[in-house]
Amino acid sequence: MGTPDFAVPALLSIAKAGYEIVAVYTQPPRPAGRGMALRRSPVHAEAEALGLPVRVPENLKSPAEQKQFTAIEADAAVVVAYGLILPAVVLNGTRRGMFNIHASLLPHWRGAAPINRAIMAGDAESGVSIMRVTPGLDEGPVCLMERIAIEPDMTAGALHDVLSALGAELMVEVLASLEEGTLHCVEQDDNLATYAAKLSNEETRIDWTRPAQDVHNHIRGLSPYPGAWFQIVQNGKAERVKVQGSTLEKGSGAPGTLLDDRLTVACSDGAVRLTRVQRAGKKPMLADAFLRGVDLPLGSMLL
Repeated sequence: MGTPDFAVPALLSIAKAGYEIVAVYTQPPRPAGRGMALRRSPVHAEAEALGLPVRVPENLKSPAEQKQFTAIEADAAVVVAYGLILPAVVLNGTRRGMFNIHASLLPHWRGAAPINRAIMAGDAESGVSIMRVTPGLDEGPVCLMERIAIEPDMTAGALHDVLSALGAELMVEVLASLEEGTLHCVEQDDNLATYAAKLSNEETRIDWTRPAQDVHNHIRGLSPYPGAWFQIVQNGKAERVKVQGSTLEKGSGAPGTLLDDRLTVACSDGAVRLTRVQRAGKKPMLADAFLRGVDLPLGSMLL
């Protein structure tokens, strides 16, 4: 049961390990692209390529959908960023439980955006937790966990890919332990829980009055999506520019001031150098290519 790219490695790993996948649940095709044509989810596309039966209910609230799920009589279910609420009938609809890949070190960063929030908070490490699914939000007992370091310039996109692959490996280990009867899961300490709230558009604009480390964490935590951004003024018009990459740099000046010809920008304490940016309607580009296409002399203010 999964939908986005993050869930694909788990599907492929479970299939490669030889487990019988009796059904794949994913969200229905949605309009996408300029033509708004219906597009299958990444999991849907991979499942069909593997010749697996795919089910795409709008939700699992109806008795008919719930009955269809329990009729599968699966030994277990794997849930990876499925995106739909699982009613009690579904949660209890397998013989040996449902298991979820969560991209954090539970109980830290329960919720919708654990990868982004970990980087935005400046965490030095992240990881994957495999837990039994329970009715509470990411509150189930943890069966397996592995930690990784978050590198200083690592973006949410890069961490996403690492944790997706790691989660797939760990899930296969959990299924093997479940099959052997050796799986042991440990209850979480709710007193240590932190929550990764869903990202909002209101928090994506860069605030240059913050310390450079905070600005850097904000940029990389929102890269590549939804993208932190600032504004420049060209020909009397404000233009939004997204930032896809940055690094800490020495420098000082009024917050938002362009300090050099390498796209280094002053913050309240220190500076950040923007390494990869994206103008509206254009593809991401390196800083030097961006500067060749805009009129931003030294001392310009980024808004």
